[in-house]
Amino acid sequence: TPGDAGTDVHIDDHLILAARGRLLHAADRRVLEAFAAEAAVALRQERLRAEAEKARPLAEADRMRTALLAAVSHDLRTPLASATAAVDGLRATDVHWTPADRAELLDTAHESLARLDRLVANLLDMSRLQAGVLGASPQALVLDEVVPRAIDGLGTARGRVTCDIPADLPEVTADPVLLERVLVNVIANAVRYSPDGRPVLVRASGHGSGVEIRVIDRGPGIPQEDHERVFMPFQRLGDRDTHTGVGLGLALSRGLAEAMGGTLTPEDTPGGGLTMILTLPVTGRTGVAA
Repeated sequence: TPGDAGTDVHIDDHLILAARGRLLHAADRRVLEAFAAEAAVALRQERLRAEAEKARPLAEADRMRTALLAAVSHDLRTPLASATAAVDGLRATDVHWTPADRAELLDTAHESLARLDRLVANLLDMSRLQAGVLGASPQALVLDEVVPRAIDGLGTARGRVTCDIPADLPEVTADPVLLERVLVNVIANAVRYSPDGRPVLVRASGHGSGVEIRVIDRGPGIPQEDHERVFMPFQRLGDRDTHTGVGLGLALSRGLAEAMGGTLTPEDTPGGGLTMILTLPVTGRTGVAA
């Protein structure tokens, strides 16, 4: 304590450097005073960093709440409004709808409700994933059974996807529900950015101790420096675009892939576009054709 020190340096009203040992000459004391000033600066910086680290989770939670409110205000209301308008049109008694018109309205309602269901599920799963309470139950799976189910989950967009899954691929170890969610999100994202007439290709192949599922699109692609940014929750390229969704699909997909012991990485499609590569561990057993 300062009372037991042979030499003390008062830095400010709250900080004192206390030294014990021989008495110091004036020149040595000046060195000690300079050291005390530098030590005080380092201490204050360390305390500021600690306070910033404490504030970081609060700031992140606030950002998440703001993004969730944005999702509710637009991304949830948009498909809900489309579905409501389609149903109201079908219920109208003063309009004569042709069978083709009725089919189009029903497709609109179905697609909007499916989009709404995916968005709500993504929001709930992202909150559980970040809270560390979303568990995975890995088991042996055959990809030529899981991938077609995921493509069927796209609704009317499934016609814009082609699939190349060899029947003799080894089984992978994954949670069937989470894997299907990952595939639906990644493929839906690829379809969203693919031009008309250029179907998305889903291809799988074995590579050593893993199996790669490649989702290949011919859209505008993503600059190399933004490859990792697309996996940030509530981030999307071109934030002024109000039609691309809340930006959860890829962030959630990477989190779910890692929860199953896999990886999700992007690369440029040769000739233009983006390829998402989902890598899963194999079980060591050969798959059986569906």
